[in-house]
Amino acid sequence: MMQQYLRIKADYPDTLVFYRMGDFYELFYDDARKGNRLLDITLTSRGQSAGEPVVMAGVPVHSVESYLARLIKLGEAVALAEQVGDVATAKGPVERKVVRVVTPGTVTDTELLNERADTLLLALIKVRATWGLAWLGLSSGQLGMTECGDKELGGWLARLDPAELLLPQKDAANALPPAILQHRAARTARPDWQFDTALGLRKLTGLLKVASLQGFNAQDLSVAQSAAAALLSFAEHTQGQALAHVTSLQAARANELIELPPATHRNLELTQTLRGEDAPTLLSLIDTCRSGMGSRALRHWLTHPLRDRSTALQRHDAIAALIGHGFEPLRDALRHISDVERITARLALRQVRPRELAGLRSTLQALPALSAAAPQGSDAGVLLVRLHEALSPPPELAALLVRCIADEPAVLLRDGGVIASGCDAELDELRGIAQNCDAFLVDLEARERARTGITNLRVQYNRVHGFYIEVTSSGLDRVPADYQRRQTLKNAERFITPELKAFEDKALSAQERSLAREKWLYEQLLDALQAHLPALGALARSLAALDALAALAERAVTLQWCRPQFVGHPCIEIDQGRHPVVQARLAETGGPDFIANDCRLDARTRMLVITGPNMGGKSTYMRQVALIVLLASIGAFVPAAACRLGPIDAIHTRIGAADDLANAQSTFMLEMTEAAAIVHGATEQSLVLMDEIGRGTSTFDGLALASAIAAHLHDKNRAFTLFATHYFELTEFPVRHERALNVHVSAVESGHDIVFLHAIEAGPASRSYGVQVARLAGMPGTLLRQARATLEALEAQAISGDAQVDLFAAPPTPAAAPEPSGIETALATIDPDALTPREALEALYRLKSLQKAHAS
Repeated sequence: MMQQYLRIKADYPDTLVFYRMGDFYELFYDDARKGNRLLDITLTSRGQSAGEPVVMAGVPVHSVESYLARLIKLGEAVALAEQVGDVATAKGPVERKVVRVVTPGTVTDTELLNERADTLLLALIKVRATWGLAWLGLSSGQLGMTECGDKELGGWLARLDPAELLLPQKDAANALPPAILQHRAARTARPDWQFDTALGLRKLTGLLKVASLQGFNAQDLSVAQSAAAALLSFAEHTQGQALAHVTSLQAARANELIELPPATHRNLELTQTLRGEDAPTLLSLIDTCRSGMGSRALRHWLTHPLRDRSTALQRHDAIAALIGHGFEPLRDALRHISDVERITARLALRQVRPRELAGLRSTLQALPALSAAAPQGSDAGVLLVRLHEALSPPPELAALLVRCIADEPAVLLRDGGVIASGCDAELDELRGIAQNCDAFLVDLEARERARTGITNLRVQYNRVHGFYIEVTSSGLDRVPADYQRRQTLKNAERFITPELKAFEDKALSAQERSLAREKWLYEQLLDALQAHLPALGALARSLAALDALAALAERAVTLQWCRPQFVGHPCIEIDQGRHPVVQARLAETGGPDFIANDCRLDARTRMLVITGPNMGGKSTYMRQVALIVLLASIGAFVPAAACRLGPIDAIHTRIGAADDLANAQSTFMLEMTEAAAIVHGATEQSLVLMDEIGRGTSTFDGLALASAIAAHLHDKNRAFTLFATHYFELTEFPVRHERALNVHVSAVESGHDIVFLHAIEAGPASRSYGVQVARLAGMPGTLLRQARATLEALEAQAISGDAQVDLFAAPPTPAAAPEPSGIETALATIDPDALTPREALEALYRLKSLQKAHAS
């Protein structure tokens, strides 16, 4: 057995091998020690091999998914070595072989997948200055390719968010670029020879059954084809078979998508918060989909916005039609559908479970009701009509599942009870034998008693001798000639008849043969379903899109969003815009109403210089403009009273303070790196958010850099720019730059308190109110008095030009309170609630006399 194990392990040296032994998967030697460390499973040893104890650890077969999930989250790969030989006929160890390799990027088990996000495997290779990328979602059949430079690589990694990266061994051993090192995906090295352009082209054309990739607009992506060679080789290696459900290729081009750099994904909190949580984010707000398919489609739309407006316009039409028609019946119908996309993938990989096929059957049966709930006809729009057409798969598909799969199939095929009664006569007979064994024996006993006249004859069974007829000594003289002696006892004899022998052969093997027959019929069913994979794929895409559109329609009505308007000239015009996530959080927590604001950017106004207090809402305002632009671009309605949007090719952001010490980047260095990427990449059709640029260095350095960056964005990039700053010197910027305007976030000061109005108004702010904000944060009173005194001195110095202020001087001592007057002392002694009318009158006269005395 250990020889067999070591032969298998030699083929998977860097992978944990789960070696099937009965009801356990065992790990041996270093794999066992690693499993003990990662899974906290018990180490033991048994016997010896090559003179050393065999160290081992195991996990139960019935709960292996939970252990696999933990290993996958840790970035480990697992090879499952199953028993494939016949136990009954095996001489020596039963033959085993690896039937599947599970890695972070190739998981297909439902228990290991995030229902609402794709799990992607991404292969990368760099040839000269070009990166080739090829990605695959095994659980969805999504296959894509692109090429990019170093500058765009981080954006693609943020957009795709792969679970596993495949890299050539020569690159994996060398220093990788920060974009790869900063990504949390598991990294797997593959042989360099697998990254071959000719091999990739051959594999892609063979998989897609085409002569060339011209029809997919991918014939010229030679570097990406190199990556695809390793990608498909690895996927086939892990699955042990061809990828029958992968029938299309998306050749993505950078100039077709709105650019969303990693900083934009992070700062706008599209799919994750700044803390790395899944909510509250823009996606968590708009994702009210009824199925995982719809959620994954919506996530893809959000991270892959198109520059071309035709798809977004079709989605706007569909959302408007759903709102007009009523979307609740459709959303109710969508509750009853299964994850057809992942079921189709598992069906193609022959890993589908019986209950998943039962769910697919239920979905097919629910399609007529779902189809009737969706808008139809000319008012539905082009997109809904096209999606509606895919809701009618071949009727024989549902009929096949109804005929073959039991109403309530077992969870696993090995448990039996999967194939429906009436599907196969032989299976029904075998089940009948197993289920009606007792009835047959009772009937046989009655018939034999009547035939022989032996009244105490009994038909029985035991595990050693099987079925037999027992006759006591008193009846042996009446035993028929066809009885064959099986066993002699002290006071009885046991016999077998040809009829009972035939039944025994059937009965003892009926359950085993029944299960074998079910497995064979199940394989035949999977074979028959392979022809329907294209139809199922089209159905899955249609259901996912309908679900996503219905969710966006529900959000538009519930959150009172409006339909945006696209125009051909450059502009971003938003009336009463709102930050969708902040507004939703305020509503959830019972906070104040969100203050809506306008935004006007066009050919004459390219930049808004935004000033105002901290906590006043500058960052919220900037982010809400970007989110409205993004929502409109993916085809959603937007949180505003009205929105007109010109062409957009990118959304760039530089917001917040952070560092990347692991890559030797300080807070200011990271700030300048991100700003440099923006000034190099922004165009006239880009939206740029710049928040507090230059604050990570000295005041004069920061001011100089901020003014230079603002001038470059205004004069050279000419991008739509929202430029928030606390440098009041920059409020003079619009005086010399005609396409810039000052706006500010309003606030009202009352004594030492401040009230934020969160409204955007024309003109610059008068001050930053930093000391007031510090008071709200809970700073000690003595500290605040010193800060306030220093601020007043600095402001006076700026006006008068006096000598430098001592920043560390103690604050002035507050003036002593004056002695109270006689009237004040008398008033302090009066308790109006305790006075009688006469006493009150006397007190009033006394105060009057004190007042006269004080006046004289």
